[in-house]
Amino acid sequence: MRYISTRGQAPSLGFTETMMTGLARDGGLYVPDAIPTMTADEIAALAGLPYEEVAVRVLTPFVAGDFSDADLRRLVAAAYAGFDHPARAPLKQLGPNHFLLELFHGPTLAFKDFAMQLIGQLMQAALAASGERITIVGATSGDTGSAAIEAFRGLPNVDVFILFPHGRVSEVQRRQMTTPAEDNVHAVAVDGDFDECQARLKDMFNDHVFRDEVGLAGVNSINLARVLAQVVYYFTAATALGAPHRTVDCTVPTGNFGDIFAGYVAKAMGLPVGRLVVATNQNDILHRTLATGEQRKGRVEPSISPSMDIQVSSNFERVLFDAYGRDGATIAAQMKALSDEGGFAVGQGAWEFLKEHFDSGRASEDETRATIARTLAATGELLCPHSAVGVHVAEAHLGDAPMVTLATAHPAKFPDAVEQATGIRPPLPTRMADLYDRPERMTRSANDLAALQTLVREKRRA
Repeated sequence: MRYISTRGQAPSLGFTETMMTGLARDGGLYVPDAIPTMTADEIAALAGLPYEEVAVRVLTPFVAGDFSDADLRRLVAAAYAGFDHPARAPLKQLGPNHFLLELFHGPTLAFKDFAMQLIGQLMQAALAASGERITIVGATSGDTGSAAIEAFRGLPNVDVFILFPHGRVSEVQRRQMTTPAEDNVHAVAVDGDFDECQARLKDMFNDHVFRDEVGLAGVNSINLARVLAQVVYYFTAATALGAPHRTVDCTVPTGNFGDIFAGYVAKAMGLPVGRLVVATNQNDILHRTLATGEQRKGRVEPSISPSMDIQVSSNFERVLFDAYGRDGATIAAQMKALSDEGGFAVGQGAWEFLKEHFDSGRASEDETRATIARTLAATGELLCPHSAVGVHVAEAHLGDAPMVTLATAHPAKFPDAVEQATGIRPPLPTRMADLYDRPERMTRSANDLAALQTLVREKRRA
């Protein structure tokens, strides 16, 4: 398996190189040169298997040649050993033909744990074999940062710097990033929004001298290994509901498009996914793009679902690459227009491609709160605001096929919003009960590339 850049000017790489590289040197994102497929019999055989076994079978063609079957099994088992639920990603029924996929039973109570715990194990194995040191820099709208810190804290050959928008994450999200005491962990509060954090991250990767100097590696969803790890739970959910003999629809609350792109990969592998529904909050650039055929940035509006407060959805570039017949030059031009001019028009053929695979919808703040309250009253299920966005949009897209809505975070990560909607303040799990008592440690920084690079140079261990 080889991996190529969406902008067509970077060399193809193997899996481990792709994982360790993150962003391609031409500024593009890596994708498989060809997505492997599974037969209907192979998909049917996944039904009822442990999550770890499904992960091995789904991921093997992507990592073949870099990790042996025995090594992959060992690393997958280690990745998910710390999850609180034996099913890892259990399904709950909300109503007729509507199911909730709970993705918040990992160490940091968010779906990012599925990818980050596995990529942490894979990177550790690769670094142990090579003896190299790396500096991981990530940008987060809330959940990626804590998941990355949990995966890499205390490792001797890794330094971790997480950029998050100051004052724009929940208190639980912030404390999960700022309370680890290990000296290889650095939480950096940036004066700006998530898009600006993400832009500075990409600037660091595109400064090749700095990139090589500090051994820069990325764990945002610009890293394809992250996305591939998330493909697995689409297979466990769909086969539990009758796939491949039955089509399944999926609704995904998303801001950066990575989680729903994983569903697109699962569909391309042969999983019978009917509709992939993009659910956005008031920062609805993805919904507007799919509805109008034009992608144009607006102003980021803070919301009660802060992990979706995004106007530059990095992973959308990956699906555009397919929509334009894998024309890297066109993708490079459109991404430049998005950066320089604030947007671009999607070509008619590409727009038709997107509409063939994706539906979309949005939820206002009031609709999100109402969905949290209504779902609790009707089912006893307490949703986080992001999951509520997904449920609200999914309800408008229910059809004959079972609908799976991805529940991306535990409600206790957003206690203020949940309490406002229901009068109930969700408690943290017992293992995290002292989170509010732990001392915090973070660095405040201007939204400035040079300042951030200086910070990384000074604080990383030699």
